[in-house]
Amino acid sequence: MISLVLVLEALALLGAAAWFVYGLMTQTPTSLGGAVFQLVLMVLLAGWLLAVGHFFFRGYRWTKAAALVWQLFVLVIAFPTLTGGLVLPGLLLLLPAAAVVLLIFTRPVTAYVTKGSAPGAL
Repeated sequence: MISLVLVLEALALLGAAAWFVYGLMTQTPTSLGGAVFQLVLMVLLAGWLLAVGHFFFRGYRWTKAAALVWQLFVLVIAFPTLTGGLVLPGLLLLLPAAAVVLLIFTRPVTAYVTKGSAPGAL
């Protein structure tokens, strides 16, 4: 389930990047360099998240830390979104991130990623 949430978050980030491109095509950005940097960063983060989701599914130990750090970033964005009055987007950020944070410390998940970290595994 955790890898599925990570992949869905990556796809949502790619969707946000596409929406960002649409905004760049229809409006003039204040800083073109800053807008391009933000777009590249969004695409790179989505690619990284897809990789983390894939390798988490395969049971690599390092993905547990990467997934946890990403979910903490999402939680940092979710709480101000909720308190800012955007309830639906805030919940869409908060609920999957909270589920992953809770599930990532369970015994089955720890056993799964430990099993996949045999000597010689990258």
